[in-house]
Amino acid sequence: MSSPRRRIETDVMKLLMSDYEVTLVNDNMQEFYVRFHGPTDTPFAGGVWKVHVELPDQYPYKSPSIGFMNRIFHPNIDELSGSVCLDVINQTWSPMFDMINIFEVFLPQLLRYPNPTDPLNGEAAAMLMREAASYELKVKEYVSRYATKDAADAATDESSSDDDMSSVASFSDDDDAPGLEL
Repeated sequence: MSSPRRRIETDVMKLLMSDYEVTLVNDNMQEFYVRFHGPTDTPFAGGVWKVHVELPDQYPYKSPSIGFMNRIFHPNIDELSGSVCLDVINQTWSPMFDMINIFEVFLPQLLRYPNPTDPLNGEAAAMLMREAASYELKVKEYVSRYATKDAADAATDESSSDDDMSSVASFSDDDDAPGLEL
């Protein structure tokens, strides 16, 4: 694809034609919500999250911004803002990736294999490292309380802002920004 605009249209159309429920914001292909289901065989199974996606004008050369709209308990996801600490998106994004990769590979892998040594949610990271069984119970409690279809439907932008979402432009690998490490 020669132009970022055409690539945005192609990737969003692929997502719209997939099994994911996608809702465009004001018919804008650069901002939308995707209903994301927790991967099976994990404590997140059965959960439904509304994920906010924004594609920058420079997409696919610049990574999309993504954020969970309803609450999730995970070491690499900020519980209140929904910001995702995801190396593939924030540091190693490549134009070879597309939106389907995020929802079929990257996010499921993040939920399956959390990285407690590089947390956005210190409580979840500490619990996972010290008391894995308690961590799993708390994840399941959050899923039942905050990750229902109704909770995903009710999630609004008030629980997150653009500044809180993950983006390669807004985060670095440095340790100078506590809470923003990737």
